[in-house]
Amino acid sequence: MSGGRVLLGVVAAPHGVRGLVRIRSFTEDPMAITSYGELSDEAGKTRYRVEALSTVKGAVLARIEGVADRNAAEAIRGLRLFVERERLPVTGEREWYEADLIGLPAVGTDGRDWGKVMAFHDFGAGRTMEVSGGTASRQSVMLPFTDEAVPEVDVEGGKVVVDPPAGLLAGGSEKEAKD
Repeated sequence: MSGGRVLLGVVAAPHGVRGLVRIRSFTEDPMAITSYGELSDEAGKTRYRVEALSTVKGAVLARIEGVADRNAAEAIRGLRLFVERERLPVTGEREWYEADLIGLPAVGTDGRDWGKVMAFHDFGAGRTMEVSGGTASRQSVMLPFTDEAVPEVDVEGGKVVVDPPAGLLAGGSEKEAKD
């Protein structure tokens, strides 16, 4: 999380010649990216009014106020769009924002230190959680973000409990090593 704000999307590319952009949305419903009001840049200094028009090629086709042509749209490619945390709905039981998990320690069900949660990714086969810096693995590890591999998320307690699949690390089976 960046200064009490949560990343909702990234301007992926211009679309056409009239200033429209494609936004890669990180909201559960991609079109909901505009339902939280004005968005801001990473520094929180520049505000953007975004109008979601439709979805195209897995992205949200949008108009951003002040972006009137392709050159202006190209200039904001890669712009990360944030919202203030207090404008987001309160999470329910077994719900959290990925931004709340970034930086939390990842602890194995056996107590081993797997490092800290670094990021979340989706390469097409489901969400993965990147963990790095622990004594159980000195390298970055991608874990499937499933109930089996991540059986407990304790935001209030400040940790994520992980149970990596067997064979995740070269040279050994994590689950067999616990037995």
